[in-house]
Amino acid sequence: MDIIRQERHGVSFFACTDPAWAGAAHGFSTRLGGVSPAPMDSLNLGANRGDDPANVRENFSRFCAAIGTDPNALVKNHQIHSNQVRSVTKADVMDCPEAPGVYEADGLMTVEPGVCLTIFSGDCIPILLYDPVRRCIAAAHAGWRGTALDLPAKTVREMGRLFGAKPEHIRVAVGAGIGPCCFETHDDVPEAMRAAFGGGAEKYISPRGEKWTVDLKAVNAWRLREAGVQEGRMDISPVCTACHTDLYWSHRVSGDRRGVQGALIGLRREEDGL
Repeated sequence: MDIIRQERHGVSFFACTDPAWAGAAHGFSTRLGGVSPAPMDSLNLGANRGDDPANVRENFSRFCAAIGTDPNALVKNHQIHSNQVRSVTKADVMDCPEAPGVYEADGLMTVEPGVCLTIFSGDCIPILLYDPVRRCIAAAHAGWRGTALDLPAKTVREMGRLFGAKPEHIRVAVGAGIGPCCFETHDDVPEAMRAAFGGGAEKYISPRGEKWTVDLKAVNAWRLREAGVQEGRMDISPVCTACHTDLYWSHRVSGDRRGVQGALIGLRREEDGL
């Protein structure tokens, strides 16, 4: 099954509908269904965009209600385009949903229900991971630097090292992000991919005049397969954020005058029968 657009309580979001995801409440936000004014209209989840904190709090309340998570259980990272993956617990939950993240990391993971992992994007690739056997979850923010640092594959390995997760059991959902149609770069991005992954990266890199395009979603899917995730357990959104500014904010299109999307995931309690 695919990542499907859904709407609840006036909030549009994307989530996996495969029953295998039943134990993990999750969703990828769009820009629709919130209260923030332009240019952050309307479901801005970013605490550092200049938005009124009351708007951010209300937006989280609406989004969490739509996907079935708790706005008072959020753990956020301070994203630094790294390959740092942090294991978190209830002790790391934010005091309030409108507060910015404080932990420098681009990946978060946990085995604890009552923790809602929260990452952000505005063209970078948001990735949610769930092992229904070991009951652990993770969220990774992969821009081109994080992709070249193999962050999503490292997250899989860390889920195994700390929680005993097996790659063949892990489900992966890759949300909307900039596609090769719009991700036009200079030499630095393809050179970083080649330095990291050798000749295997070439099929995801294409020349465009004096520049290049790179398919970041496809690179990450390849690296996740190399880490042992099964092809049939990965769902990948085909949507490009820069092509669909009616649904998403895009840094490539709007620069800093914009809001921020969020990708959230939380374990449901076993006593709920999931």
